[in-house]
Amino acid sequence: MLENSLELKNKYKDIIEKLSSNEVLSNQNLLIKYSKEEAKLKELIDIMQAYEKLIKEEEDLMLLKRELDDPIFEEEIDSELLGLQKKKEELVRKYEEKTLPEEPFESNNVIMEIRAAAGGEESALFAAELFRMYSNYAISKGWKIDIISSHPTGLGGFKEIIYEVTGSNVYRNLMFESGVHRVQRVPETESSGRVHTSTVTVAVMPEAEEALVEIKPEDLKIETFKAGGHGGQNVQKNETAVRITHIPTGITVSCQDERSQLQNRERALKVLMARLLDIEIKKKNEEEVKKRRSQIGWGERSEKIRTYNFPQNRVTDHRIGLTLYNLTDIMNGELDELISNLRVKYDEERKKELAI
Repeated sequence: MLENSLELKNKYKDIIEKLSSNEVLSNQNLLIKYSKEEAKLKELIDIMQAYEKLIKEEEDLMLLKRELDDPIFEEEIDSELLGLQKKKEELVRKYEEKTLPEEPFESNNVIMEIRAAAGGEESALFAAELFRMYSNYAISKGWKIDIISSHPTGLGGFKEIIYEVTGSNVYRNLMFESGVHRVQRVPETESSGRVHTSTVTVAVMPEAEEALVEIKPEDLKIETFKAGGHGGQNVQKNETAVRITHIPTGITVSCQDERSQLQNRERALKVLMARLLDIEIKKKNEEEVKKRRSQIGWGERSEKIRTYNFPQNRVTDHRIGLTLYNLTDIMNGELDELISNLRVKYDEERKKELAI
């Protein structure tokens, strides 16, 4: 049931007053906190106002139906009423989605890792296409992408690319993208015209704050080496590249894309912290993962989540059984339909769990 509109507006008014106070304006943390609350309340008020408008339209149509009392117009009015009901149900769904308790890290920036898996050069080419897909999606959302590390191939693919995505609610939108992405098509390097199947793994990890991940200096093995381009060309004279190994877990991160050793070290540490936080999230939510994996999964790197079939212009998300025949649009970064369907299913499961 939607909250009273007046109650929402009063909450919004209180937040606006807080945002204009000297106490909040002089405190960056409070400013960020109340700005987020203001944005969320504004969304809820917009949904409520749209819902109230539909109710008014519904009442007017019901009144018109009674006044006309004519079978000729009754069918047309009933059809309009049905359309209004569907719009109301969609608004209720959006409202419930917005009022679900926020999960940890939903609003965090992310570190994404895209790696070529099975399929050789074709896999590397598809990894590059997935990077372009996510880059276009990020641009459409007003997010920023910053490449941390990359290993390009001679034909324009990527063996691996690691990058940071910053913006509003990045993890909330991209959290379902972790897993194995499978491509089916005739590779550019295939002369006989046979369709090949290749795979690429994607990992989406919420960016970690230092307070959330404790790393002891003695647990790190830090090595430096000379950075070089593809094929060993343009090798630098100074050892600016950095390799960091987290001894307790064996996780190794290398970064050589920046010109200075300090910058490469900072970037490698950022990736390492994200990977360690990702491990902790999966440990703490192990039981929750098991509950949800039967539906949309929780981003295990080994989980096959999606197939991109180029000959059929088809994209299938295996977690929710969704098939779309607009592969070209999706590869251009139009992911809203895919992600919104995953979000709906995910939120349905969360509501069931919270009701238990």
